[in-house]
Amino acid sequence: MAFDRTRTLRGALAGATAAGVWAVQQPLDIRLFGVPYDDTALLGKAVTRGRAWPVVGAAMHLANGAIFGAIYANVAPLMPLPAWAKGPTAALIENTVLWPGVALTDRVHPARDELPQLSGNMAAFAQATWRHLLFGFVLGELERALNPPQDEEVPSFEHVASQNGHGNLAHAAGVTPA
Repeated sequence: MAFDRTRTLRGALAGATAAGVWAVQQPLDIRLFGVPYDDTALLGKAVTRGRAWPVVGAAMHLANGAIFGAIYANVAPLMPLPAWAKGPTAALIENTVLWPGVALTDRVHPARDELPQLSGNMAAFAQATWRHLLFGFVLGELERALNPPQDEEVPSFEHVASQNGHGNLAHAAGVTPA
């Protein structure tokens, strides 16, 4: 499968934007789910423990979203799903596949003492699921707007409808005009 550069870049833009929406709404879902789980902290504090972790974490989060979006833009046309379901499905699959890795994060992350324990925490899993659903929805809709389908033609209904809106009586009756 060949990657189209323009499609890939537009997908990356959609993914980075969706990751930005995720990051901006995190304080709200932290209150809603009651778990102080912050993806930018998880990423940033893995790289630096200094005051720069929020910037580093946000940059890493946006980069991850861009990478996911770039891949998604090239895979989405192959997914046998309605267009509205492709982004959320891809993001939820990623969440479900990678979530078991939080057990490793809980044990080896450099800032594990400053982060909430995620493994076995159903509220944290629900929170991550919500975040991925939101990310997938924003990604899917934005990517679809930036990369509109090119090969889908609108079917012609001229053979069954007339300009007066009542259709073709001969066609409806199964009669072939002479």
